[in-house]
Amino acid sequence: MNESNQKPDLEEVNIVSESIPSMAEFESEINRSFKKLKEGDIVKGTVIGISDTEVTIDLDYFAEGIIKLEELSNDPRFSIKADITIGEEISATVIGEDKDGNILLSRKKADDILAWDTLKEMMDSRKVVSIKVSEAVKAGVVTYLNGIRAFIPASKLALDYVEDLNSFVGKEIDVIVVTVEPEKKKLVLSARDVLRDKAEEEKKTKISQMQVGLITTGTVEKIMPFGAFVNIGNGVSGLVHISQICGKRIKSPNEVIKEGDNVTVKIIGVKDGKISLSMKEAKEQQEKVVEDISEIPTEYKSGGNATTGLGALLKNIKLDQ
Repeated sequence: MNESNQKPDLEEVNIVSESIPSMAEFESEINRSFKKLKEGDIVKGTVIGISDTEVTIDLDYFAEGIIKLEELSNDPRFSIKADITIGEEISATVIGEDKDGNILLSRKKADDILAWDTLKEMMDSRKVVSIKVSEAVKAGVVTYLNGIRAFIPASKLALDYVEDLNSFVGKEIDVIVVTVEPEKKKLVLSARDVLRDKAEEEKKTKISQMQVGLITTGTVEKIMPFGAFVNIGNGVSGLVHISQICGKRIKSPNEVIKEGDNVTVKIIGVKDGKISLSMKEAKEQQEKVVEDISEIPTEYKSGGNATTGLGALLKNIKLDQ
């Protein structure tokens, strides 16, 4: 039989038919490409070209979109070659048409509208983002987030007082959004909140690892009518209730101790992120003292079970005198 008269394989027919767009798909594409764009419309497209002065956008339209350099970003640190990539999806506002029929766009104008909604969501969720500080100004520093100028007050830059604001310029820091007021174009960020949350989480982890029964040394950092707070190192403090200071009844902790004193304490409780200590039990038991709690392994493997063994607790110890 002549090969030219052979019927095509059914599988080949299916492959060919699948590769040909349907009329419905053609109609959808045609409708998109001829949809009339007007000034002020916000459109979304894909970057297909980048030059030193402009970015070309595929809009699924009969004309391409052009974003001039001056319409790309409010951020003075913005680099068209470093911050835009081929294939990236960009939202922009229609601002006109050039002499060649291309659609002129502004990402800055779109940011002024769309970014505020995103920033509000970030504030509500306390999302942590990384930013780079652009410049130091009076009472704080300036940066840009989602194309919007943002202010970080000096009081929200760090956990401690910041003396030299210029030392932050050019640094990348983690922040959360704390104020969003689009009508006033006011965007305020905070690095202190991120640092405080991180420190609190680390503190909780350290406290959860403290072993009831452990005897160590610490420094009295604050005396209250009901007891004394003792810093036992590694950023961890606990409370010695007045009844646990000594074996006799006292009216005030000041009768026995004062702030700055070095004392020996026993951990008698760890609950709800708080540590209870006892000077009385530490003295009565005359047990061995762990000098540096940061060096105590929290667990080791023994027969497949995680535990804190006597050997770990007795590492770097001295006899309580």
